[in-house]
Amino acid sequence: MTSEEHIKRIRKVLNFIEENLDNELSLENLAETGNYSPFHFHRIFRGIIGETLQEYITRNRMEKSAMLLSHQKNKSLEEIFSEVGFKSNSTFSKTFKKYFGISPTDFRKKSPEYFSKILPMNSNIGQKEVVFQQYLYNINQMKNFMETNAKIEVKELPEMNLASVLSIGVQNIDNAYNKLISWGISKNLFPRENVKMISVYHDSFKVTAPDKVRIHACMLLDEPIKTDGEIFPETLPKGRHIVGSYFIGIHEFEKAWQSLFLWMNENGYQYKRTFPFEIYHNNFKEHPEKKCRVDFCIPII
Repeated sequence: MTSEEHIKRIRKVLNFIEENLDNELSLENLAETGNYSPFHFHRIFRGIIGETLQEYITRNRMEKSAMLLSHQKNKSLEEIFSEVGFKSNSTFSKTFKKYFGISPTDFRKKSPEYFSKILPMNSNIGQKEVVFQQYLYNINQMKNFMETNAKIEVKELPEMNLASVLSIGVQNIDNAYNKLISWGISKNLFPRENVKMISVYHDSFKVTAPDKVRIHACMLLDEPIKTDGEIFPETLPKGRHIVGSYFIGIHEFEKAWQSLFLWMNENGYQYKRTFPFEIYHNNFKEHPEKKCRVDFCIPII
């Protein structure tokens, strides 16, 4: 079996896990989803993802619960632990504290959305400690950054048909885009005037280590495609979005995201549980100051 076929199958498993964190996720069922035997599936999963299956599931459950605790404070603890697949508060709280070094209740109290973040102190899954520290820039600095650099609108975006390549970790994103562009050239889809590149974030840097964040390197197309090797179809649903249009350097992207989420909270908008994304309108590598014209898009209810 080719590496492309393995990636295709494992990506199907990752999507299934993401959509079913509230259910039991057994090795046997997930192996069947990927069309593997349980023995081979466990080995191949770890080889591609870099974690065991159980480590990956636990990390995703903990990261999702951290996001819910931080951003959906109207939800009860019972609703949250049920949403990430736990049957009891005691088991959930014990796992959460083992992973983050703090109880869910204390985490919720100490995690204001726009001035504190989680920093893993070691890489051992299930034994991470965290500290909360103020961001390098305060709220006023973020507001000044927005006023200077951003045009912010709330608007309806259409459904978008994408061709996408999965990148596990920011260190692999360039390679993912290289594969995508080579594919686009081979299909006479790139370069074209209206083709845009889009990065879709399936994890948040706020709770997921940069080397484990799932990013989909995408190309916007007129029509949906079929799976082709490592190239997968993806659809961004139409809906309301906060769109922050920036002309900035790559090193300012984190600041742009933080300022836009701050704007969302201060203006009373509620984040929709789909994926934020970036739309690029130029190739920053070709700009004399290496600046990128980019729309940062947050889906909202």
